[in-house]
Amino acid sequence: MSILVNDNYQNLAQNYLFSNIAKKVKAYTEANPDKKVIRLGIGDVTLPLVPTVIEAMHKAVDEMGNQATFRGYAPECGYDFAIEAVIKHYAAWNVELGMNEVFISDGAKSDCGNITDIFGDNEILIPDPVYPVYLDSNIMNGRRISYLAANQENGFLPMPEGVEKKSYIIYICSPNNPTGAVYNKEQLKEWVDFANETQSVIIFDSAYEAFIKGDYPHSIFEIEGSRTCAIEICSLSKTAGFTGTRMGYTIVPEQLVCSGTQLNKMWNRRQCTKFNGTSYIIQRAGEAALSEKGFKECLDNIAYYMENAKLIADVLDEKGIWYTGGISSPYIWLKCPNGMKSWEFFDYLLNELQIVGTPGAGFGSQGEGYFRLTSFGSREATQEAVERIRKGL
Repeated sequence: MSILVNDNYQNLAQNYLFSNIAKKVKAYTEANPDKKVIRLGIGDVTLPLVPTVIEAMHKAVDEMGNQATFRGYAPECGYDFAIEAVIKHYAAWNVELGMNEVFISDGAKSDCGNITDIFGDNEILIPDPVYPVYLDSNIMNGRRISYLAANQENGFLPMPEGVEKKSYIIYICSPNNPTGAVYNKEQLKEWVDFANETQSVIIFDSAYEAFIKGDYPHSIFEIEGSRTCAIEICSLSKTAGFTGTRMGYTIVPEQLVCSGTQLNKMWNRRQCTKFNGTSYIIQRAGEAALSEKGFKECLDNIAYYMENAKLIADVLDEKGIWYTGGISSPYIWLKCPNGMKSWEFFDYLLNELQIVGTPGAGFGSQGEGYFRLTSFGSREATQEAVERIRKGL
């Protein structure tokens, strides 16, 4: 008798979206070595870490080389100084958090995938289009999945109206990846009220909160009633350029109880069993990024990326191409011109303009006919891409 495997993996798409894109781009560049390809696809940052963060990391490295200040295993749920930095960050929005409600991790993607460990066989409610990890991590566990249609008619911000009133695990990302759309306070209040009424739990991904411009909530916990129905997951990947440095955090309120069990204690137990803690050096970097000086430097980097977004948005306006995002998000979500399908437009941009983006269909069926561009490239690369679009579309 052979060892059994998790057959749910057979239900996943054959290739992870970004792996598929990478293979296509590799094949093109190998066949066309003389062509300069501009990559506006994967949402990876390009600016270096800010000075305050680098200074903190150097200091922490020196401490690790001194017997008196050396540290071994980190606390599984985070050092107090890192947790306190997150709490202070949230206080700016009048959100009060307890020390035991913040869990430091190595990034939002890990936490989004791992949070499913503390739940049983619940129905999952996921917007379509969607960041792939929400969907794939639940497929891996064999869970039932229902979709919320996000489309141009609802501004890619689906609401609970018409959703059957029963208990779900509900995934919400605002500002959204991939569409760049942002929920306002009234809209999030509807979701919070729905979750409390149906005894559902909202998994709220706020990874792009630092990009918000205007009077939009940065945290689900700005919304009355959210502490009894929501978990928030965030990351410094885009806020502070930590895509390769890796630090994030999850907030689980003490008041959040399901089937008589406090989820805060369950997540604590899960982390203590399966996670050895984020590096001391990285947590010092995260503390620095959230300090007054460090965060201002990070916002300067974000402003740079958002100027790139404006350059892309302006050329789409010139061409009369519909899009959303690009104001409170580093992503531009555009409608493919001339009725093209998502992968058809991907091939056109790559082969004709040597620009790489992300096909909307890769994020779900509702993404067909749409396309995502990111503003994380260099200014020079973005400007060149814009000129290619101006001349080639």
